[in-house]
Amino acid sequence: MSRPHVVIVGAGFAGYRAARTLARLTRNQADITLLNPTDYFLYLPLLPQVAAGTLEARRVTVSLPGTLHGVRMVLGEADHIDLDGRTVHYSDPEGGIGTLGYDRLVLAVGSVNKLLPIPGVAEHAHGFRGLPEALYLRDHVTRQVELAAGEDDPKVRAARCTFVVVGAGYTGTEVAAQMQLLTDQLARRHPLPGGLRPRWMLLDVAERVLPEMDERLSRTADRVLRSRGVDVRMGTSVKEAAHDGVLLTDGEFVASRTLVWCVGVRPDPLVESVGQPLERGRLIVDPYLQVPGRPEVFACGDAAAVPDLERPGAFTPMTAQHAWRQGRVAGENVAASLALGRRRRVYRHRDLGFAVDLGGVRAAANPFGIPLSGPAAGAVTRGYHLAALPGNRVRVAADWLLDAVLPRQGVQLGLVRSWSVPLDTASPELPRVPGGPERRPEQDRAPERADAPPAAERGDHPAPGPVKRTDPPDPAAQ
Repeated sequence: MSRPHVVIVGAGFAGYRAARTLARLTRNQADITLLNPTDYFLYLPLLPQVAAGTLEARRVTVSLPGTLHGVRMVLGEADHIDLDGRTVHYSDPEGGIGTLGYDRLVLAVGSVNKLLPIPGVAEHAHGFRGLPEALYLRDHVTRQVELAAGEDDPKVRAARCTFVVVGAGYTGTEVAAQMQLLTDQLARRHPLPGGLRPRWMLLDVAERVLPEMDERLSRTADRVLRSRGVDVRMGTSVKEAAHDGVLLTDGEFVASRTLVWCVGVRPDPLVESVGQPLERGRLIVDPYLQVPGRPEVFACGDAAAVPDLERPGAFTPMTAQHAWRQGRVAGENVAASLALGRRRRVYRHRDLGFAVDLGGVRAAANPFGIPLSGPAAGAVTRGYHLAALPGNRVRVAADWLLDAVLPRQGVQLGLVRSWSVPLDTASPELPRVPGGPERRPEQDRAPERADAPPAAERGDHPAPGPVKRTDPPDPAAQ
C-alpha cells in the first residue's frame, strides 16, 4: 500500500511550521512535499535590520533542506490548483513546468504587497516583503546619501536625502526607525554640505503609529521616532507619486527620490484562482483550518480566513504570530486526518504580546501585557526573536554584538536594481529577471516604467534587456 502524499504550497511562517510539525508526527509514514520559490524560510520580522545593515541577508534565511528532515523540497511557484483532480501545477525557476498529485493539500502561500489606486505609486514606490526589496532599499538609500554628498544643487541634495515611508504599522515603523540610524551613520561618513541631515518621513491615514497595537506601544514608538528627527505625520498619506517626489493628501509636495510602501499586505493572488469562497481575498476555512466541502484541503496563514474563536464573527488578522501557530495546528490536523497523529483540534489563540525593534537599544514591547520601553524592551525583543528563529541564532547574535562595537559597512553591492523589484508583484521573494522564464500572469501585472526618469537620474543601471510580461489573466479563470 502506497504512503499518503501531502503537498504544502508555500514555506512562510505557516507553511514552514506545518511541514516541520507533519514531519515530526508522521515519522516517515507519509510523503511530504514542500513547494516554494526559494530554498529558505524568511524570518520577516528581522528584514528591516537587513536593510539597515545590522544583519547580513543570510542570517534571516533558514535553509529548508537543512532544517526540514523528511520533507522533500521542490523549487517552484504554483500556477494552478486543480481541486477536483487533486493536482498542483507549478513552474520551476528555469521555466520548466511540473505537476504534483496529493492526498492532502496545505495552502500557505502567504501575502504580497497591498496596492491602492494612487497615481504613480505602482511605478515609483517599492514594497518591503522580500529579501530582494530589502537589499535594493539598502543600496538605494546608501546611493542617495553618497550622491547627495557630491551634489552642488541644494534642492537636489535635499531631495536625495528625503526618504518617505508610507504605512505606520509594524513594518513601516521598524523600517523608518532602523533606516534613520543607517542614514545618520552614512551622513557622518560622507558629510553633507551645509550641515544637511537626512530626513525621514513616516505617513499613515491612521490617528497614531502602530494603530493595530496597544496604545502604550504606540506612544513609545512615536516618542522614539520623533526624538530622532523622524517627521511623523498621522492622518496623511500620498495622493500622487512621481520620480521627483510625492504629493501628500494635505496638498504639500515633498521632493524625494525614495518612496517605501508599507501600507499592508493582501493574500497571494493564487488564492483567488482556487474557486472557493473568499473573505477579502482569503480562503474561508473552518476552525480546523479545512476548506468547507474539501476535507482534503487545508489553508493557514495569510492565505486563509480563519475564524477567531475569541471574537465570534471575526477572522484572525494577517500576522506572523498567527501564521506560525496556525501552521502547527494545520500540521497536526493533517496528520490526524491520515490517522498518523493526535486528535485534531480547532485553532484558538492567546495574545502573548508584541515587540517592535526601533534600532540600537530602543524598542517597544508588551510581553504578556506588561508594557516595556528602552533597553529592557530591546533585550526582550531580541530575546524573543532569537527564541522564535528556527535557525541561525548564533550568527544573528554575533551580528548584533559586532554591530554594537563596530561601524556598519556603508557600501553598495549593486545586486538588485529598481526595475527588478516592482511593487505590483505576486513574488516579492524573487527579483524580476530580464529574459527570464515566464511566470503566472498575476506576477507580471506591474506596469512598465515608461515614465520613469533616466537611469542616471535615479542612480540605477538600465535593464540589460526587455522584461518579459505575460498576457493579463483570463477573468473566467478567476
